[in-house]
Amino acid sequence: MADAVGAARPEECPGTGSAQAGSAAACQGCPNQGLCAAGAAGPDPAEAAELRARLRAVRHTVLVLSGKGGVGKSTFSAALAHGLAADEHKQVALLDIDICGPSIPKIMGLEGEQVHQSGSGWSPVYVEENLGVMSVGFLLSSPDDAVIWRGPKKNGLIKQFLRDVDWGEVDYLIVDTPPGTSDEHLSIVQYLSATHIDGAVIVTTPQEISLQDVRKEINFCHKVKLPIIGVVENMSGFVCPKCKKESQIFPPTTGGAEKMCQNLNVSLLGKVPLDPQIGRSCDRGQSFLSEAPDSPATLSYRNIIQSKSGNHCALSVPSTAAIYKGVKQDYFATNNKTGNVHSNSESNSCKYHVCFWASVLTGF
Repeated sequence: MADAVGAARPEECPGTGSAQAGSAAACQGCPNQGLCAAGAAGPDPAEAAELRARLRAVRHTVLVLSGKGGVGKSTFSAALAHGLAADEHKQVALLDIDICGPSIPKIMGLEGEQVHQSGSGWSPVYVEENLGVMSVGFLLSSPDDAVIWRGPKKNGLIKQFLRDVDWGEVDYLIVDTPPGTSDEHLSIVQYLSATHIDGAVIVTTPQEISLQDVRKEINFCHKVKLPIIGVVENMSGFVCPKCKKESQIFPPTTGGAEKMCQNLNVSLLGKVPLDPQIGRSCDRGQSFLSEAPDSPATLSYRNIIQSKSGNHCALSVPSTAAIYKGVKQDYFATNNKTGNVHSNSESNSCKYHVCFWASVLTGF
């Protein structure tokens, strides 16, 4: 993993899946040496067989990753789970392995719920009959409790989630991960290597400070041989619900995710615009897709989700720019409005728009 931080050339790094991970000559001096050495072994054959047996009925597994926190990864994971579960014939599971910052119980409206155990293992907490959730948040006495664990204990809980939760027949297992490329990411990839992973969806925002960490995340995926389904650009512009004009709250100063994906030969799956209703829906534990079905953000989510379910997790979609343009055109046609982009001189033309800028600074 040395090349992810620039300490060695990519060809010199043995990769985390190698028996020499953390011990090869190229690993000397790498900041990730200890991390790679600790996770190099992976599950033993007996453990791998146990995981395969438990997860044999899971058809598709998708990891949701982000390089930086706060880009909307858990929000996207929840929307993806809700969107896939809209098909009542599909069984969907959402696994939250963000051990220190579990937000999925709140977003899914399950705060205060507890895990129950049966003869077949831990039972997921169900939002709907076909949407089950598991999170460390269900094991805490209070949502304000801090989880102060070192890597081995976090890894043990992740293994327990995979081995002991009775998921049953599942069409889609969505795994919401913490930001970065650390213990939890190595553990989930290595444990799931005993079964099958369709790949990872990486969530970012348009500005360069977020894209820098996404490049590291892409590097990580290459090193651990995790297929990259594609990138989702979240918070991609804001369409004012009053004047219907669009503003770039987080300007893509280096071309945004679209340019990065072109440079790295990675698929751009979609651009999801900002909508204040997303935050309100998450705080209430309600599905944003259901509460705001005509929002441009909902239409963007649905484009991504429909392509996923229609292509068996391949997420092969048309040009994202074309999709986003079509979403905007459909929305404005429905509302008999025209969508123009705010220029700097127009930024005060809509009082609601000014209120939104103020709300951004105060977290809505």
